[in-house]
Amino acid sequence: MTMVSNSENANVNQAKKLKELMDIKNSGSNNNKENGFAKKTTHFIAVTSGKGGVGKSTISANLAYVFSKYGYKVGIFDADIGLANLDVLFNVRVKRNIVHVLRGQSELKDILVQISPNLILIPGDSGSDIFEFTDSKAFEKLVQESTVLDDLDIMVIDTGAGIGEKTQMFLNIADDILVVTIPDPAAITDAYATIKMTSKKRDEIGMVLNQVTSEKEALAIFGKIDKVARVNIGGNLHLEYFGKIADDPIVSSSIKRRTLFAKESPYAMATQDLEKIARQLAKKLEQNILTGAELDASGLSGLFHRLIQHFR
Repeated sequence: MTMVSNSENANVNQAKKLKELMDIKNSGSNNNKENGFAKKTTHFIAVTSGKGGVGKSTISANLAYVFSKYGYKVGIFDADIGLANLDVLFNVRVKRNIVHVLRGQSELKDILVQISPNLILIPGDSGSDIFEFTDSKAFEKLVQESTVLDDLDIMVIDTGAGIGEKTQMFLNIADDILVVTIPDPAAITDAYATIKMTSKKRDEIGMVLNQVTSEKEALAIFGKIDKVARVNIGGNLHLEYFGKIADDPIVSSSIKRRTLFAKESPYAMATQDLEKIARQLAKKLEQNILTGAELDASGLSGLFHRLIQHFR
């Protein structure tokens, strides 16, 4: 009898995951060609939370990396207004950011940070508010410069926490929304508040349960939130469970070391959980392409084009 080691099993599982995500990606690319789409549309995924400290930015950064690892061209935009910190999570030095572009002090191509071959960071500002420029022509100029990112398959938008108007603006223009929460009463309450506010303009909202001990715990929490939402919000709201991230010490360790747990520990439970979420999102992305549900929006220019519509 031939014995198979745990590491060999892990490699086989990893290969299967790679093939599954690549099959989804290639299917979408082929359908674009078959349907005669002249221009690629970027799928915008907004990651948000009801309160800070629940791992929203960590999930955003690692999710973007997972997509890029499997061949998607990914941009990640730090839209946590005034509290941008993705440069810290990626352990990169950022001298200029999106605010410098809006002020006319830099060109967009000069602020982009190549994290890996298929992953680009669009850094935000940890002190200024990009929406202070809404009365100027700054956004229109940015749209013109942003064609450099038109070939993105996916853009992950790391929004601010809470139910503020500016966070809601990013949620309203995204194709998919992921609300992140943890098994903490305050965090769950704030997540529900975010869902309630967002449901005024969106019928479909996704959830990710972070720092849970098991799938059972995650589903139990999601079930309670879903039940309360059905009773008190009602309407056409559809909450979708995208998955959980295990309470894995690998995650906190990676944050302290400024590394991505999905990159440094590909076989960790948290990484496997995140890859399941990525596969579910990739399938939804493909369904949107097949049904023509995507708006004609590409890269950062598409994102800010959508934002401009809110200012008019």
